[in-house]
Amino acid sequence: MDLEQLSGRLLFAVPKKGRLHEAVLKLLSGADIQFMRKMRLDIALSSNLPLALIFLPAADIAQFVGEGNVDIGITGKDMVAEANAESVVEILMDLGFGKCDLCVQVPVESPYKEPKDLIGKRVVTSFEVVSKNFFAELERAATNGTNGTQQAQLQTSIRYISGSVETGCALGLADAIVDLVESGDTMRAAGLHSIGVVLKSEAVLICNRKKHNTNPLIETIRRRIQGVIAAQKYVLCNYNITREKLPAARQITPGRKAPTISPLEDEGWIAVQVMILKNTVADIMDKLEAIGARDIMIFSINNCRLD
Repeated sequence: MDLEQLSGRLLFAVPKKGRLHEAVLKLLSGADIQFMRKMRLDIALSSNLPLALIFLPAADIAQFVGEGNVDIGITGKDMVAEANAESVVEILMDLGFGKCDLCVQVPVESPYKEPKDLIGKRVVTSFEVVSKNFFAELERAATNGTNGTQQAQLQTSIRYISGSVETGCALGLADAIVDLVESGDTMRAAGLHSIGVVLKSEAVLICNRKKHNTNPLIETIRRRIQGVIAAQKYVLCNYNITREKLPAARQITPGRKAPTISPLEDEGWIAVQVMILKNTVADIMDKLEAIGARDIMIFSINNCRLD
C-alpha cells in the first residue's frame, strides 16, 4: 500500500486478533465504518469515511495511540495500564464488552490468603508493569515505619512470561501469578483461585490526548459507537391502552424522557411508544398486560443517538 493513501485520514487502531477482535468488527459494522481488508495487510482504508483502520496487537495499541502514531484505538483498560499510557491517552468511553479482572492467583492449597501475604515472594505474569506497581504499593504500606533492613527484605520478585502464565506455580516458577480472569475456567483447571483483584478491565475507545479536539471525525466516531452500544441495551415497546390507564402505564414505562403518545380512532384508547431496557422486557410486558394494555409489541433497535 502506498503510504500517501493515509494522508488526511484518521488512523484508527483495532485489535488484529484475540478476545476483542470479533466484537470490535461487529461494532465497526454497526457504526457503518465500511472497509475491505486485503489478505495479509494490516491497514484497511474506509470506503465511506476519511479513515484508515490499522490492525495491531491489542497490547501495542495504547502505546501507538499515546505516542501519536495513530489517532484513536480500541483496546482493553488493562493494556492501557500496562503501557503506562494513562497520562497520554484519553478514554473516550467504556464499550461494555471484553470484561475481565486482572487477579492475583495462587494454588488452592496455598497458605497465602491475600495479596499482601506474597510480599517478598515470587510472582510471574505477562502484566509486569501493572504487577510491579501493585506490589510496590503493598510493600510501601507494609514497610511504613520499619527500618531499612526490614524494608530490603520485602522486595517481591516479579518475573515476566509471555504465555501460559497459569502454569507458573505448577512448574515451580512462582508462588503466585497475576493474570486475566474472564470466566475462571482456566484458573480452576490449573488448580488456582483468586485472592485479590489488581484491576477490572473491559474494552475501551481511546484517543491521543493532544488530538481529541483536532479532528471532528473523532467525535463522530465516538457518537456512532455510543449509538451502537445504546441500541444493544434498549428495545422499542409499542402498546395500546385506555387513556384513563395512562398514568399507571407511565409508571411502568416512563421512557428516557417521556413516552410518545398518539390517539387512536377508537375513542378513549391511545398508542404508546417507548424505549425500555432489553433485560426488562418480560417483566414490563407482564405489568402492562396486568393493567389492561393490549397489542404489546417489542422491536429491535439497530442504532440510535441518545443524549
